[in-house]
Amino acid sequence: MLEATIVLQLLLGKGEEAFVIALLLVVNALLSFLQENHADNALALLRQRLNVQARVRRDGRWQLRPARELVPGDAVHLRLGDLVPADIILHDGNLQLDQSSLTGESLPVEAMAGATAYSGSIVRRGEATGEVLATGGRTRFGQTADLVRTAGGGSHLQTVIFAIVKYLIALDVLLVATLLIYAALTGMPMSEALPFALILLVASVPVALPATFTLATAIGAMELARHGVLVTHLTAIEEAAALDVLVSDKTGTITENVIHVAAVHPLPGQDEASLLRLAALACDEADQDPIDMAILAAAKRQQPEWPVLPVRESFLPFDPATRRSEARVRENGTLQRVVKGAPQAVAELCQSAADISPTSSISSLAQQLAASGYRVLAVAAGTDSTLRLAGLIALEDPPRPDAAELIDSLQQLGIRVIMATGDNAATAQAIAQRVGIGSRACLPDGLRNGNAPALDACDVFARVYPEDKLQLVRALQADGHIVGMTGDGVNDAPALKQAEVGTAVSNATDVAKAAASLVLTDAGLGNILHAVRASRRIYQRMLTYTLNKIIKTLEIALFLSLGVMLTGVFVITPKLIVLLLFTNDFVTMAIATDQVRYSNRPERWQVRQLLLTAAPLAGLMLILSFSLFFVGKYALHLPLQQLQTLIFVMLVFTGLGNVFLVRERHHFWQSRPSRWLLLSALGDVLAVSLLAGFGILMTPVPPWLIAVLLGITALYLLAVDFIKVRILGRLSASAAPG
Repeated sequence: MLEATIVLQLLLGKGEEAFVIALLLVVNALLSFLQENHADNALALLRQRLNVQARVRRDGRWQLRPARELVPGDAVHLRLGDLVPADIILHDGNLQLDQSSLTGESLPVEAMAGATAYSGSIVRRGEATGEVLATGGRTRFGQTADLVRTAGGGSHLQTVIFAIVKYLIALDVLLVATLLIYAALTGMPMSEALPFALILLVASVPVALPATFTLATAIGAMELARHGVLVTHLTAIEEAAALDVLVSDKTGTITENVIHVAAVHPLPGQDEASLLRLAALACDEADQDPIDMAILAAAKRQQPEWPVLPVRESFLPFDPATRRSEARVRENGTLQRVVKGAPQAVAELCQSAADISPTSSISSLAQQLAASGYRVLAVAAGTDSTLRLAGLIALEDPPRPDAAELIDSLQQLGIRVIMATGDNAATAQAIAQRVGIGSRACLPDGLRNGNAPALDACDVFARVYPEDKLQLVRALQADGHIVGMTGDGVNDAPALKQAEVGTAVSNATDVAKAAASLVLTDAGLGNILHAVRASRRIYQRMLTYTLNKIIKTLEIALFLSLGVMLTGVFVITPKLIVLLLFTNDFVTMAIATDQVRYSNRPERWQVRQLLLTAAPLAGLMLILSFSLFFVGKYALHLPLQQLQTLIFVMLVFTGLGNVFLVRERHHFWQSRPSRWLLLSALGDVLAVSLLAGFGILMTPVPPWLIAVLLGITALYLLAVDFIKVRILGRLSASAAPG
């Protein structure tokens, strides 16, 4: 619309007005471009940190080569600490793989010859050699990246702006058509009527609205950076105000992604300290196995100063085939065998298998612990002929210390939290209950076949793959929700990209950070609360700006068009209307810094209700405008040029007064505006008064008349404030006081 107006202004020889309008468009575009470009550069630096090397056999010898050079059929060797560079089928050796960033499973998986090690997994223990099956986009990692490429939702902010403009332009087109018909019937020169009609349209378009949204969100982004939140897409801040469902990954997001001993159950003849000591003897710190490290840490906490350890004569690390590890130690001249592993595997070695028979109490306890989401290990000790069960140890990936408090705070803000994880249902359900999410667990089968379950009946989705998380977010969006997503792994990236508010935690992979709109730079999830609260404060500021703009647009459009038809003269010149854009719209951008309070519920834009609320307030402003015009024309007998200057000053004063009128949903004196808003308003009043008093860009008027006009405007707005309180009470979107 504005671009078309620029062309028409040039055709009519109005180069000055065309230049000003073009400048407004450039300001809008530049603000957003600079901030988004800055965020893209930061993400590019993050991606450059990942430079994976692979041990590959080339030209008859082993060598380190960049992973990007691998091709199917290459022989690759993997060992402790490696990031698996491609999808590799293992030919020999045993590996323990951390696939949590890909699948969301918190516990490591064991891989033997014949198994596939997926690209992006981390080798936690062992060594193996294998053959490359797939690279790049053909790997499971690459398929997830392709989901990221195709994911993404539209901007609700853009929809809001278009909706506001649609209604305002519809009114203005009607008024312009009426004005042109009037000009044709009365013989008014079209060379005068047409430029005025075009300027009327320009004055009605919320030119500074996108720039003000961008400025408000950019200021919010700087505020969030101080609280450990990097904003990579400015629209996410605005979307977070309406956030009502948060889909959260479990591993590394709600939980620590670190294995801990959750419970120790010794059998008669043992205590917790002795059971942990036996289990520690069957661990090897050198392997850095997460389960072994958890048991060693628990044993040290139980008994910080251990007695002299027995001499270990042999050690067999965990073998996926036997599902156990074992050690032979010599203590006081006696050779002892210690075994730890899966309960059933350990029971088969014990002298009395009845200890863990299906009907035994210890078997019942093992099943109960497993059903609660724990990984259960059995420990046995003795000689080869007298090996007896010593007890059970339960392991878990526990929730972060701040997780339960965070969930509660989000729920108090009206945000429902759903957990989506690759772990089994029992584990996910147990964690969800502990942090206050709920206990209703669902499987993602319905999401895959298009028959999604009733989403309100599911607190947890377990055994999900990346495409399941993406479908869950899309299903929630289809139900009308504004969805947030938190995660840390590659498996979370597609859903992070699709969600309106995708949030990557501090330890997230580069892929997850690149897909997210917000990146937490501090450990934990608490900073997401800052994002929600900041976004809701921004909503309140933009509600003030939008409501003020609609009021002014209705007032100006009706006043200018009806003024011509009722009086036969232009109540203001096109040049003063363009100047009004600067003195009103761009000064009121200081609303982006205003002091406001956030709402305790999600905020949604209700454009029709905004228009219905603004209309009566605009009517009250219209009464003041026509009253001042007729007093100046018929009582003071001002010349038309002076009267036009006076009308310009009045429109500036009422525009600024409206800001302070509507920024507080109760009486205007019940909250204090920001310093920048006050200073910009005072500066605007002073600048306009000087321009009008000295006749710069307009015909001068007496200073006393400007002072009287300022006083009348202030008294009138004070009276309108009491009516405003009742009118704004209908605006449900502004339930929180501004």
